[in-house]
Amino acid sequence: MGNEDPAAKSLKGSLILADPSLREPTFFRSVLLLTEHSRESGAFGYILNRPLGKKVGELLGADVLPGEVRKRLADIPVFMGGPVSTEHLTFSALGWSEEDGKLQYATHLSAQEAVMHQMEGFQIRAFVGYSGWSEGQLEDEFEHKAWIVHRPERVVIDPGATDHLWKNLLRDLSPWHKLVADEPDNLWLN
Repeated sequence: MGNEDPAAKSLKGSLILADPSLREPTFFRSVLLLTEHSRESGAFGYILNRPLGKKVGELLGADVLPGEVRKRLADIPVFMGGPVSTEHLTFSALGWSEEDGKLQYATHLSAQEAVMHQMEGFQIRAFVGYSGWSEGQLEDEFEHKAWIVHRPERVVIDPGATDHLWKNLLRDLSPWHKLVADEPDNLWLN
């Protein structure tokens, strides 16, 4: 996917990696899943590697998550999905189809829908906020080399792989990317 023109087709279901030159704090070394994308309508997605160090049960009380739903979702990790609508928490389900080697996902899930997906074997993530781009905005960012398109890999559904997700995905792209992935966050402090 890395050599294709990102603006040429929908990237719905693709990953985008922050280019190593992208230093904006929200997206620095981030990996996003694009859940919607078109040049005409814009794009929508979630940052997969920004855990907030909180669990759903710490953010939602028993009045919002009662009984069995609370029991099943209280320990789900919460991630920063992006800078838009950070006052909202939403659930997503991530799974991997071994049959066709593809990422499966469902977003904007209610707590009850999240439990249903969890019972079907999906990994559930909770996100505060989301990442969004207006018409043509993401394509403009691609032209300025802010993002690298990457095909989804099974590792993205593992919540324990988030700490090194960006580095691990970037390393596979080329020898140059492997060198850059292993650089410290701030070269000047080295």
